[in-house]
Amino acid sequence: MTVADGHLDLGLVQVYTGDGKGKTTAALGQALRAVGQGLTVYMAQFIKGQETGELLAAKRLAPDLTIRQFGLGKFIAGREPSPEELEMAQAGWAEIARSVDSGEYDIVILDEISHAIRVGLIGVEQVLEMLNRRPRQLEVILTGRGMPRDLIEIADLVTDMVAVKHPYEQGIRVRKGIEF
Repeated sequence: MTVADGHLDLGLVQVYTGDGKGKTTAALGQALRAVGQGLTVYMAQFIKGQETGELLAAKRLAPDLTIRQFGLGKFIAGREPSPEELEMAQAGWAEIARSVDSGEYDIVILDEISHAIRVGLIGVEQVLEMLNRRPRQLEVILTGRGMPRDLIEIADLVTDMVAVKHPYEQGIRVRKGIEF
């Protein structure tokens, strides 16, 4: 992949999945590298809805890095999504579709997309359709635990983050600037 005229010649599909820490961080590292090379990045965060370090940093890197959140900041586990959560996710998906089609961005990141799919906020078919119709030069990065097999199969790069040891196991709580 080379950058020609400020855009990628060829965009691939990357997946960061697994039970280990670092999926969103890896995607943000890719975004930072891309912005440094003059590319533009759009990141959609599903589920998340709170102020995070990456959200604050994106404001400093705007307009080259845009982060939009489409959630209430509460994980959806063991319950159905609320009507508000469903509405936010679908409105987010419409914005993502516009961003993909606009040609304005070189990279689109769908953060926590596997969780959004698993809890019924977004259909895997919607994601596959977008990946299949995206412009040839658009790179797409998908993150989240338990990535659906169909998305792993269509991806060009898949990284499985493996948990070996984590501070949570020692009773250390999340830390501002490190986990969020």
